[in-house]
Amino acid sequence: MKISKLVAERTKEAPSDAKMMSHVLMLRAGYMKQVANGIFTLTSLGQKAALNIENIIREEMNNCDGQEVKFPVVMPKELWDLSGRYSSIGSEMVRFNDRANHPMLLGMTHEEASVHLAKNWVNSYNQLPFMIYQIQTKFRDEPRSRGGLIRVREFTMKDAYSFHETQEDLEKYYYEIHEAYERIYKRIGLRNVISVKSDTGMMGGSVAHEFMFLNHNGEDELVLCDECGYKANQEVAECIYESNKKEDLKTLELVDTGDAKEISEVCELLKIDATKCIKAVVFAVKKEDSVVVCFVRGDKEVNEAKLKKVCKKDIVPFDATNESGFCAGNIGPKDLNVNNCSVYFDLSLKDTYNMVTGANKEKFHLVNFNIERDYGKVDYYDLSKVQEGQLCPHCNKNKVKISNGVEIGNIFQLGTKYTKSMNMLVKTKEEKEINPIMGCYGIGVGRNLACVIEENYDEKGICMPLSIAPYKVHIVPLRFDDENVKNISSRLYEKLKTNKIETIIDDRDSMPGVKFADADLIGMPIRVVVSPRSLQNNQVEVKIRKTGETSIVDVEKAYDFIVDIISNNKEI
Repeated sequence: MKISKLVAERTKEAPSDAKMMSHVLMLRAGYMKQVANGIFTLTSLGQKAALNIENIIREEMNNCDGQEVKFPVVMPKELWDLSGRYSSIGSEMVRFNDRANHPMLLGMTHEEASVHLAKNWVNSYNQLPFMIYQIQTKFRDEPRSRGGLIRVREFTMKDAYSFHETQEDLEKYYYEIHEAYERIYKRIGLRNVISVKSDTGMMGGSVAHEFMFLNHNGEDELVLCDECGYKANQEVAECIYESNKKEDLKTLELVDTGDAKEISEVCELLKIDATKCIKAVVFAVKKEDSVVVCFVRGDKEVNEAKLKKVCKKDIVPFDATNESGFCAGNIGPKDLNVNNCSVYFDLSLKDTYNMVTGANKEKFHLVNFNIERDYGKVDYYDLSKVQEGQLCPHCNKNKVKISNGVEIGNIFQLGTKYTKSMNMLVKTKEEKEINPIMGCYGIGVGRNLACVIEENYDEKGICMPLSIAPYKVHIVPLRFDDENVKNISSRLYEKLKTNKIETIIDDRDSMPGVKFADADLIGMPIRVVVSPRSLQNNQVEVKIRKTGETSIVDVEKAYDFIVDIISNNKEI
């Protein structure tokens, strides 16, 4: 590729709303261009890198006996009605009517389509297990697009679906895919990746893992223990609580707390610690005229994912104003008279004494409140987020730390959620009809590309790993108007191209500083500088972008030298 023909502009500046370095650098280096919020066009640079990632994924899936298919982007409502997800998934799924006024949708995941494909065609245990996968563009109307390709609405994803006769067989294959994912991340140039237990969410199933790229800008919170190796997403991480100190119960009192509503304000007014307060957090239930109130200790935060699993409701944060029936800022368990209200208590409140809680009365709190005495016997659930420094739930010794990460892949043990609801049946050896047990395995291509750049850049630009670089070699002729420079550069370019080594050449009559800046910015792994000065000694300069290592090589040996680098330095 001649850089003068490349449809990709390099710029010094990026939009002010671009915060993550991958977002900044992909825009500046011309890897992509924004079309709308969360929607991007990949240029040939971005697309070639994405395709290289896809090919690595494809190789690993094929090595796991995967069969590549292509599911439809558009599906009819009836298919998703079978699983119940047409109505259970919210506005992030795009629904529309076709010209015949038939309800349709844009696929954001393809469990239903995979079962539809296999149903009736697969009817015997002899045909199990098998795995089908696709690499395809999908659309999810993400309300919080951010970070360039990190969180988008339109994205390319590899999703795979396996079908098994037994749970044991699923588990065996599940961990084969787990190992394949580890190989994929290593091959594309990611090192700072861990696997954590995760919530199954809308996918369903019983067991799930997420592969997380550790990054301080990541939206996911990860709970990690350096002692025993425990790793879990905050959504599923278990809280371990130290026993509360027993106290003699004091007389319940109604106290005027004026305008103090926030926990911090109440604590300051009453000269108490947040651990002596009961905090109320209110959620609305989607598609229902009901609310859920979760009470936690004042120093804790409610874990929404945990609460969803306990209450078995699709909940969202709710603005508990006085008009909604709540006494905002003074909500407590006692005398909470709100219609269609479910109440849950966190384990942090078990065996607590003489607590402060809202009195459900404007400007008043209750002091010396005890749940069992003043409210009644309740069940306690693990409903709060793990905090830095809490005991590890696995080894119960070391204190955990909280790190941020970006989800770059996920795997689920789905069970029979979809095969049962869609009535897919196979006969066992004993002629018994069963619903096959499914696994599901996803990787976002664009997000992985962005995370590779997050891990491979410097102050000058991208340092693209050799395995996924759009071009392996970037030839930088200085003084392209010099006949000798032009001839030597062009001959090397043509030889590399002829031998299937992807190469880009800067054929512009630009200043050396411009050419070097662009080469640093787009970040091809091997740079060959051809200049009048070096050619005086019949030599060229070969530089490794990531390490800066430079070699002076005879012109006649340059091609073999480059091939040797590519063959023996897989991690440059």
